Amino acid sequence: MLHSKSKLNPNIFSKEVEQEPIRKGFGKGLLKAGENDERVVGLCADLTESTQMHLFRDKFPERYVQIGVAEQNLATVASGMAAMGKIPFITSYAMFSPGRNWEQIRTTICYNDRPVKIAGSHAGISVGPDGGTHQAVEDIAIMRVMPRMVVLSPCDSIEAEKATIAVAKTDSPTYIRLAREKTPIITTSDTPFEIGKGQIFWDGKNPQVGIVATGALVHKALVVAKELENEISVKVLNLSTIKPLDEEAVISFAKECGAVVTVEEHQIRGGMGSAVSECLAKNYPVPIEFIGVDDQFGQSGLPDQLLDHYGMEVRHVKEAVLKVLGRKN
Repeated sequence: MLHSKSKLNPNIFSKEVEQEPIRKGFGKGLLKAGENDERVVGLCADLTESTQMHLFRDKFPERYVQIGVAEQNLATVASGMAAMGKIPFITSYAMFSPGRNWEQIRTTICYNDRPVKIAGSHAGISVGPDGGTHQAVEDIAIMRVMPRMVVLSPCDSIEAEKATIAVAKTDSPTYIRLAREKTPIITTSDTPFEIGKGQIFWDGKNPQVGIVATGALVHKALVVAKELENEISVKVLNLSTIKPLDEEAVISFAKECGAVVTVEEHQIRGGMGSAVSECLAKNYPVPIEFIGVDDQFGQSGLPDQLLDHYGMEVRHVKEAVLKVLGRKN
């Protein structure tokens, strides 16, 4: 059943469930962060509307800088502004920031410990027709490896809004991963959110397997838990903070469930699943299966077609649940 303390959207499993792009939550959150603190500034690499930074630009034009198609400059200018006491948010497609300016993020932001907030929009393969060159499925891996970098992956637009407001109050370099397509709204304004904390979204009684999910695929994990509830007891952990990992929650989750499936719209290697497995290998090893892109580049196609092709649909998660339990499909 849905975890009561998480206060989730009661329409999660309805065909009419509300949907909104996760990136829109970032736009709303940045606007509120700017209203709360005049030190917040916005910088964009020529994709203002696509990344939803236009809401901030229109309200605070004097605190907005259009860098243009120059992602390396985007990072270095933001680092300089942070050194002068500003709270910079920078946006582009995730494939370009952090994909194209990783070294500048590493050296001018993380190495110097500047509190720049990096919003990588259009992450994952659900960008669809834009194809493999624009589908960032390596961004979690390259960002979580950097010292001092916080990595967030909100599950819906409401959580993205809360995450954006929250990171504006921190002193850490931070990466927020955002999806382009509309996805179901899972949480509500009352759903708790805290950087560094995982949350139980589905609480099966005497669970046989636990699903750890992040980002836009959390909804699919919940659908699996719902569809299997009369056959297999499942527990679902929403891991919106990938770094710092909530190790206490992950270890406790594994101890209770005994087997784990990780679900993410990212490369299996180096992503959220790797972070979870690293933690469990050291502290509490359990059988584990991984749902994600398996060492391939993306390609052009409709979002749902691509999710199915790369093995990230509901049926694939179900198969992984059966496999980790040693059952035949």
